[in-house]
Parts: sequence; structure tokens; C-alpha cells
Amino acid sequence: MPTACLYNGDAMPSRRIFVTGSIAYDVLLSGGGSFADALKGKDLNALSVSFVTPHFKRHHGGTASNIAWNIALLGGDPLLVGTVGEDGGAYLSLLRERGIDTAFIEQRTDAVTATAIIATDDAARQISFFHPGADSLGTWPDFSGERGNVSHAIVSARSIPQMTEAIAWCVKERIPYLFDPGQQVHGFSDDELRRNLKSCAGMVVNDFESQLVQHRLKKDESALACDLPFLIVTRGGEGLSLYEKGKHVDLPACKADRVVNPTGAGDAFRGGLLVGMAAGWSLSDAAKLGSSLGSFVVEQEGTLLDRLDTEEVWMRAQQAYKSMLPHLR
Repeated sequence: MPTACLYNGDAMPSRRIFVTGSIAYDVLLSGGGSFADALKGKDLNALSVSFVTPHFKRHHGGTASNIAWNIALLGGDPLLVGTVGEDGGAYLSLLRERGIDTAFIEQRTDAVTATAIIATDDAARQISFFHPGADSLGTWPDFSGERGNVSHAIVSARSIPQMTEAIAWCVKERIPYLFDPGQQVHGFSDDELRRNLKSCAGMVVNDFESQLVQHRLKKDESALACDLPFLIVTRGGEGLSLYEKGKHVDLPACKADRVVNPTGAGDAFRGGLLVGMAAGWSLSDAAKLGSSLGSFVVEQEGTLLDRLDTEEVWMRAQQAYKSMLPHLR
């Protein structure tokens, strides 16, 4: 179980962090050599390749549940919204055991829980397949009475109608939301992307997703950042780029003691980022907390940390960035 966080007071603020996105099972495959070498010189119009992956693991995952899990590890109170299928009962029980409210998670009996199959090669490149399952059939819950309890939100990748509904709810209720389109960049039209960027409090994407958005909107990264209150682009082991109010800062990666599997590190980053933002920190400090938390996730197979020593998270951030993070209050 997580240890006590570094607070200035007795507890975190009571307001919640709204999290929506996929709740899924992850099938993780690794040890398949080099994807790049296998594809080099191949006729992509007649592509037919196979990779032997000696390592196989099946874990609980999904963007929203990963983010919510990490928020809870840091002492926050996530309001998790998503859908599971007929095989999702055990997952719901696990979330409840860890103190995560599942009242707004729909369980359907006409589909299986979403499943991600993620293959990682020896250079940490990834090829993923995602079956949306029950998530594509999900319905939007009634949040009557919850608006006053929510300080921040993140809208992460899931079915496009559900993401659109979440964005509309945040805009209507004037809740600052982070736009995290992930693998769903291609699912939005150009006009929808522009509209979502205009209404969000900031966008968080990885380097590849940033390039997709740039290509779609015909803007380079700096020009894209000018349309946003802030833009964060994560670059794996190379750190991240943070654009805010016309300024651009590159932060180095917070180094892990070892790298076992990078899957889930980005979601841990988002969890830490949101906790820092909800505590009123600067965006840079919140990003540093997210980076430190993500560095612990890559040290294991699976996206959900079983426990967390928060003092180690703060110490690792101090070692990486030469300054101590604020206390949570």
C-alpha cells in the first residue's frame, strides 16, 4: 500500500480530479528483437511480418484507470469515469480495494472489457493493438451534484463519442481539462481537433502524437503551442518539452534505476502532473513530479504500482532536477 504523502497539512484538498479514458486489460509482449530492422527494406504495401516475443504478461491497465491509480497513490481523490465489460468485475473490486470510487464506471454484459496488446522491442519501440470492447458501447453517467467537487479534469483516449461528451461536460461546467488524445488523434476531424485545443486548459501528448497533430493542423510544435494555454510533449528517455505563455523549457528525464517495460509511464506522468496542478504548483514542478512517478513504473512489468514510497519519489525528483519539489497541501 502507498505510504503517507509529503503534506503541509493533514490531508489533500477535498476537491476531486475527474479522469475519463479507457479501462482495459493489457497484454504485454516483449523481447522481439528490433522492429525497425525487421521492417527495413520491406515493401509496406505487401507487409507480412511476425515477431517472436518470449515475454508475456497480462495486467490491469487502461489510460484512465492507470491515471486514477497514480492519483490515488499520491493521496488524491480521482473521479474515474469509464466502462468495463462482462469480465470487468474483478477489476472493479481491485479499484475499490485501493480506495478508488467506481460509482461512475459502467459495467456491461454484452461485451468484454477493452484490451490493449502492446509489443515492445529491444530498443523500447512499441507496436500496439487496441480492442475497445465495452468502451465503445458505454453511456455517459449523470454527474448531478459533482460539479462543485471537481477541480481539474483529464480527457484521455477512449471512444470518440465519450471523449466528446466529456469535453462538452467540462466546457459547460467550466472545469479546466487536459486534452490527452493519445491514439485517438486520427479519430477527430481537423475541425474537432481545433475546437478541442481551443477549449482545453492544456494538451499532453508524446512525441509521436505531437507530430500527428502537427501534420493534421499544418503547424510546427511551437506554432501549435501558441494556440494552447500550455503544451507538454513527452519524449521518453529524452525527457519532455513544456510550452507555456510563449516560453519553451526542455526538462531532462527522471532516470529509473532500471528499465523493464515503459508501458504506463506516460499515464503515471499524467497522474503526477494533475496532482501537482490541483495542489496549485507551477506547471514545471507538477511535470517534475509526474516524471519522477513515471520513472518508477518503467522498473516493473505492468502499469499499476503495488505500492509507492513517496519520499523516494521526491528524492528522485530532487536528484534529477537539483531542487526539492513543494509539499502537497
